[in-house]
Amino acid sequence: MSYSLHSMSAYVPFGEVPKGDWEHPNMRRSDLVQHKEKENGRIGRTSQIVFGERQHLLRVLDSLEGTQLPIARMQQERRTLEELIHARTRELNQINTAWDEKIGLVLSAEAKPEMLEKLTKQAPEEDFYLLRLISEHPRANAKTLSRLAKHPYGAIRENVARHPNADAQTLTYLSKDKTQPLWYLVAFNPNTPSPLQRKLRDRLKRLGDNQPSN
Repeated sequence: MSYSLHSMSAYVPFGEVPKGDWEHPNMRRSDLVQHKEKENGRIGRTSQIVFGERQHLLRVLDSLEGTQLPIARMQQERRTLEELIHARTRELNQINTAWDEKIGLVLSAEAKPEMLEKLTKQAPEEDFYLLRLISEHPRANAKTLSRLAKHPYGAIRENVARHPNADAQTLTYLSKDKTQPLWYLVAFNPNTPSPLQRKLRDRLKRLGDNQPSN
């Protein structure tokens, strides 16, 4: 099996320009570490974590194969990297079977709302990466977004709060979470009921008025 950083036909989330590779264009280092297990403070092995590790290993492999090294060292290091890449792939499939195929379905230009809903229902909670992609997919419908609005990963809830297909009930639910910037995003979603929009924007104005001036 040969490894490379594949480019795929990607959907365009909310009008953004699609990027090459499977790595999400908005993925930040903080995304890989911000969700911690409350019991012991350790970072959970979510698909976002494992996928990020595999992407880094693929880059190291690409770099290795593009440099001049003694043949014995090249072969040894390639074997080590390929074993690590295989291990990450197995771990992704343990989180959610046929993980790469499902990611490919979501990124496909042929993705349909019904398929996105099915993948959302089937995905385990710890499949942060897949669910995050679905949460910002322009074809995700109101039912799917309502389900994702209850996910523990903040980035998924934020995507739902700004999504043009989120319905009024889901946006009202998200606006109640004052520990996240969700209410701010809800305030500027055109599907938010007008009374709630005014309430949230008044809150935002009060916060601005209370900021010390330079």
